[in-house]
Amino acid sequence: MKAVKSICLAAIAAGFMCGNAQAASWQESLSSAASQLSQQSSNGATASTTQQGGLSLSSLTGLLNGGASTLSAETMPNAAGILQYCIKQKLVSATSTENIKNQVMEKLGITTPQEQQQEPDFLQGAQGLLDTGDGQPLNLNNIGTTPLAQKVKTKACDIVLKQGVNFLS
Repeated sequence: MKAVKSICLAAIAAGFMCGNAQAASWQESLSSAASQLSQQSSNGATASTTQQGGLSLSSLTGLLNGGASTLSAETMPNAAGILQYCIKQKLVSATSTENIKNQVMEKLGITTPQEQQQEPDFLQGAQGLLDTGDGQPLNLNNIGTTPLAQKVKTKACDIVLKQGVNFLS
């Protein structure tokens, strides 16, 4: 029942976030969410069922509610790489994030493409692999494309951006 509420709330939130979206689009979103719910109910699926192309609802919710340590980078080269990934994926404001990323890379001494190629943590981050502080790597590419997965990706980018700012202080 908790999964049903989470899906409904996510669908409603997605509808509200669209703001200027047409009513038909909003109704389609709700209809799609309702359809997914009925399919899960008829299949006996639970909240931990893996969504197509991503993590389960409970896993994504856990990442969102897990606090900053769950989505923070363990190393600064990885943080710089994650910022590069976030910019490419348009998950953050490119101008300010690019500035912070460049300053972090300067401080780390990995400003040239050759230096970046020699830094495995940066390369992994640039590909979307977040080395978290708890030792559990999180591949941002594999968590899916649902609105909830996008929130997790955006939150990770925001947390890593704050790490970068703190590193520069």
